Amino acid sequence: MMNDEVQTLFQEQLEKRGIRVSETMLEQFETYYQQLIEWNERMNLTGITEREQVYIKHFYDSVSLAFFVDMNEINTLADIGSGAGFPSIPLKIIFPHLKITIIDSLNKRIQFLNHIIESLDLQHTEAIHARAEEAGRQARLREQFDLVTARAVARLNVLNEFCLPFAKLGGYFAAMKGTSPQEEIAEAAYSTKILGAKLMEVHPLRLPVDDSERHIIVMQKVKQTPRSYPRKPGTPLKQPLMKR
Repeated sequence: MMNDEVQTLFQEQLEKRGIRVSETMLEQFETYYQQLIEWNERMNLTGITEREQVYIKHFYDSVSLAFFVDMNEINTLADIGSGAGFPSIPLKIIFPHLKITIIDSLNKRIQFLNHIIESLDLQHTEAIHARAEEAGRQARLREQFDLVTARAVARLNVLNEFCLPFAKLGGYFAAMKGTSPQEEIAEAAYSTKILGAKLMEVHPLRLPVDDSERHIIVMQKVKQTPRSYPRKPGTPLKQPLMKR
C-alpha cells in the first residue's frame, strides 16, 4: 500500500520516539479510521473526524503513552471508559503482545469495539459492557492488570476510584489528560493514598502539527485497594473521595 502524507507524518513522528510502525500496522490504522467514520454517522463516537486530526489526536495521542511506560514490560492492560477504543486499540496495533480488556458502560460503543476487534483480527482483546464500579468488584478483573488506562474520562479523584481497583500490586495506572493537571493531582492526593497508589510522575508532551498540550499521570499500585472500593455505581461521581 502506498503511504500518503497523513500516514507518513504519523509514522515519522512515532519513529522519532523510537516506535516503529510497519506497513501492516498502517493498514490496520487505516481500516480503524474508515470504520470509525462510518460508525460515527450512526452513533456519536468522536467529534474529531478529519483524517489527519484522527491520526494525530486519537492514534498518535493514544500511542504516546508508550513514550513513558515501557510496553514491552506490560502484558495485561485494562482500558476504562475507552469510548471508541482510545488508547487501547492503537496500543494493541503497535504492541500486538498486549492482552487488552476494554470496559465501557455504553453497549453501542461495545458493539463498535467488537466490530473493530474482529475487523483488525486483534487477538487477546475483549470488550466488556459494564460500569467501572461493578467490573472493579469482579474477582476475574480486580487487581489483575499490569497497566490500567483512562483517557479524558473524569477528574482524577473520580478516575482513581474507577481505575485503581483493576491494577495489580506493583502495577500502574496512567491517566491521560490535556492541559496541566496539577490542581487535579492535588485534589486527588487523598483518593490516591486511600486506594493504594502513589504518584510516580507527570509527563508533559505536545502533539505534532497542532501543538496541543497533553499530560500523562503515572501512578504505581503499592498496596491493595480496600474492599469497600469502588463504591456503588454513580457514587464516585456524585461524592468524589476527598479529605473531609
